[in-house]
Amino acid sequence: MPVAEQVLLHQVTMRLLLQSLFLLLGCCLCPATAFPKGCYLEEEEGLKTFRCSNARLTEVPRDIPNDTNKLYLDSNRIPFLPRDAFRDLPLLLELDLSHNAIASVESGAFRGLAEHLHSLDLSSNRLVSVSKDAFSSLKAKVNLSNNPWLCDCRLQELIRTVELVAGSSGGIVCDSSAQEEHVGKAFLQVIADTDLCNVYKKTTDIAMLVTMFGWFAMVISYLVYYVRQNQEDARRHLEYLKSLPSKQRRSEESSTISTVV
Repeated sequence: MPVAEQVLLHQVTMRLLLQSLFLLLGCCLCPATAFPKGCYLEEEEGLKTFRCSNARLTEVPRDIPNDTNKLYLDSNRIPFLPRDAFRDLPLLLELDLSHNAIASVESGAFRGLAEHLHSLDLSSNRLVSVSKDAFSSLKAKVNLSNNPWLCDCRLQELIRTVELVAGSSGGIVCDSSAQEEHVGKAFLQVIADTDLCNVYKKTTDIAMLVTMFGWFAMVISYLVYYVRQNQEDARRHLEYLKSLPSKQRRSEESSTISTVV
C-alpha cells in the first residue's frame, strides 16, 4: 500500500477514534439527573421553563434545575406541599400548581421564593383551610379559586395577607361555614357584610363567660353545702350535749366553746 494511502487511512482512523472518545466523555459527563416521565425543559421568550403538566406526579420533583424561571406542575396528583418544597429555585418567576389534589400547605413551603416569584396558581385543588403563615413574605399574585374553602376567620386572615390574581376572587366560594347562610356565596361578599374574626372573638368570649359562670356556680354551691353540713353537725352536737347530765354538759359546752374560739 502506498505511503500516502497509509497516512490517509491512519488519519481517518484517528479521527473516528477521537469522535468516539468525545461521545463517550459526553455521556460520562452529562448530568445523572433523569427528569420524571412527562417532564421536559424548554425556553420561552428567553425564560427557562420546566414543564411537568399532566405527568401523573404525586409529589414535587426534587431535581428541578435551579435556574428555572417558569415551573408548570399543573394537572397532576400532588396531595400536599411540604416545607422548603421550592427552596432551591431562587430565580423562579411563575409557579403553576393548579388542578392537583393539594389539601395541605405546610408553613415554609414557599420559602426562598419571596423576592422573585410574581405568579402562583393554586386553583382547582382541595384546599379547605390554610394558615396565612404559609404565604408569609410572598409578594406573588395568588390564584386560590375553585377550592372547597371553609369560610372562617382563618380564611379571612389569609385573603387579607395575599394579593389575589385579578378576576379570581369570585372563584373563592364558601363550600362550608359555621353559618349556613354563607355556604355557596363568594367569600369576598361574605366578609363585606360580616367580620368573621370578630364573630369568632365574640363566640369565644361568650364561651369563656359561660365557663367562668359555671365554675363560680360550682364554688358557691360547694360553700353553701359546706356551711349547711357544718350547721347540721353543730345542731346534732348541741342536741347530744343537752342529753348529757348537767355537770358533764357544762364541761362539754366549755370544750365546744374553746374549740370554736
